[in-house]
Amino acid sequence: MNSARDGIDKILFSKEEIQLRVEELGRQITKDFAEEDLVVVGILKGAGIFMCDLIREIDMPVRIDFMAVSSYGNAKESSGEIRIIKDLQQDVRGSVVLLVEDIVETGLTLSYLKEMMAERGAKDVRICTLLDKPEKRKKEVQIDYCGFTVGDVFIVGYGIDYAKHYRNLPYIAALKQD
Repeated sequence: MNSARDGIDKILFSKEEIQLRVEELGRQITKDFAEEDLVVVGILKGAGIFMCDLIREIDMPVRIDFMAVSSYGNAKESSGEIRIIKDLQQDVRGSVVLLVEDIVETGLTLSYLKEMMAERGAKDVRICTLLDKPEKRKKEVQIDYCGFTVGDVFIVGYGIDYAKHYRNLPYIAALKQD
């Protein structure tokens, strides 16, 4: 791999399209939770860039935290086994938790995390995802805020990787199928 763009089939969403959508999501979240104690939880590593951009568009006090969860490893398909690699560092009891994910495919991870936050006493748990792939769903999960819906293609860029590469692309692209 000589360039970050090697292996890219086509750009699906430009840097500018992403920026506009993130601004819209931030305004809606601000409107919906203006009077709440909001804890924004980014699911690492994929949602890191999206979450950083998103919280700058939320015009109210928020607390942030991160979790690292794995169900992929270096594979292109989810194993279905969810492992917590890094847990929250703060209590969410009585707060509204906004789980921020890069992409929802099977729904298994977010369903698990939503249940976990409820068990920890969160007042409410909402989901914000940059990308939704409804065709891949194995477990229904309510997505409250969605950047874009995509088909069944392997996505990289804007924080989303394949085998630890491509996260630094400023756009969202489809990976070439070998």
